[in-house]
Amino acid sequence: MKALLQETTDGPEAVCVSEVDTPTPKSGEVRVAIKAASMNHREMWISRGLYPGMNLPTTMGCDGAGVVDMLGDGVSDVTVGDEVVIYPGMDWGSNRHAPTPEFGLLGMPHAGTIAEYICVPTENLAPKPEFMSWEEAAATVLTGLTAWRALMFKGQLQPSDTLLISGVGGGVATFGLAFAAALGARVYVTGESDEVLARAKEMGALDGLLFTDPDWRKQVGKMTGGIDVVLDGAPAPSYANYVRAINPGARIVIYGSTAGDKFEITATGIFLKSASIVGSQVGDPQDFRDMLDFVNKHKIKPVIEKSFPLDAAKDALLYLENEHSFGKVVVTV
Repeated sequence: MKALLQETTDGPEAVCVSEVDTPTPKSGEVRVAIKAASMNHREMWISRGLYPGMNLPTTMGCDGAGVVDMLGDGVSDVTVGDEVVIYPGMDWGSNRHAPTPEFGLLGMPHAGTIAEYICVPTENLAPKPEFMSWEEAAATVLTGLTAWRALMFKGQLQPSDTLLISGVGGGVATFGLAFAAALGARVYVTGESDEVLARAKEMGALDGLLFTDPDWRKQVGKMTGGIDVVLDGAPAPSYANYVRAINPGARIVIYGSTAGDKFEITATGIFLKSASIVGSQVGDPQDFRDMLDFVNKHKIKPVIEKSFPLDAAKDALLYLENEHSFGKVVVTV
């Protein structure tokens, strides 16, 4: 079968679409014929070896949707022809607050979804939302799950809350905006351009600030009237700009370190407001089910920025790195 293969850690330029062995499902597994997958910034970091437990060569990608086409031994609750989306993790465990040390994602360390076929355990499957295209379903998986857990489980977002999304435009932030708007929360954003801010307002944001403006810290408190929850995937340059605008009891949820790994925290700014800084990663199977239920109820679709065929999957990764601005980059099979 064809798959986007990573064999080195020399960056996105070194990955390629190659012929690899077509997998066969083991006991308790099914094989899914992938119809669409999507790209995440995660693939960029992995292509450079910036990921723990690198396991090469590997098929890239953790987002996928497709049709069940083969059943392993002992599988009785899934039928050939079922249209599914795939939970992207393995071995989360029973603790809802954090995964086991064995937890891993498709695409690294496990074989990924940017391929014609993938085999996964039956518990990794959920019905594809009927109102979505294949591309939309695939683009919902990792970023939708990550945004859902960060906001709803870790951030405990309520309809009465004011939310600041730092760095809107990426997949997680864009889904966070859609979820919060559907919930009824007051949403404000920061973004890299006026165009991005305008797109966010079209999706339900009340207002926004350019994070390229060195004075945005002086404006965020006036704009929001005080922040209850922050969704932040790049706290290194942003935390100091919004922390003075948080309300008592605020929850700052950090789900990434895109712009650097270290930032300074002033203890009094947190404990005097009884605020929390909470880490969040991906989501467990219950988060996945809850997220899909919410998506189905509110008919929420991801923003698709651009789509590429599987043969051009390398180009999709390069586009994500060099040209992406708002929404998801998708690979169709």
